[in-house]
Amino acid sequence: MTRLPLALAILAALAGPALAVGLSDPPASLAPAQAALEGGDWNEAIRLLNPIVQAEPRNADALNLMGFALRKAGRLGEAAPFYQAALRADPRHRGALEYQGELFLLLGDRAAAEANLAKLTELCGTCEEREELAAALAGS
Repeated sequence: MTRLPLALAILAALAGPALAVGLSDPPASLAPAQAALEGGDWNEAIRLLNPIVQAEPRNADALNLMGFALRKAGRLGEAAPFYQAALRADPRHRGALEYQGELFLLLGDRAAAEANLAKLTELCGTCEEREELAAALAGS
């Protein structure tokens, strides 16, 4: 097995369908998209998130969820700008730092993933996002 499929398998196992995708209590506008994500319906989540990110281009939660949906749909190149935009809107967005770090691993950029882990450690010590990225790094 090559490194990329192995990394994809590890991340898929870590981020199963019960994944909370970063929002424990999503605002009403994001709840349908989050439900689609939790059900593994990446394309439906993308469809639901498109009008939200267009109307609210600085909504870090929506941008992060769009990046997540695109990444899970295998559209890695399209996911990256959404994580970047989420972090421009909120540089302390733990979910975006975690998910961007996982994207970096998929793209083979371990150093960038480790930099995100360091940021998460600084922000929250041993929060869930930090621990999940640490596990992804350990498994890659």
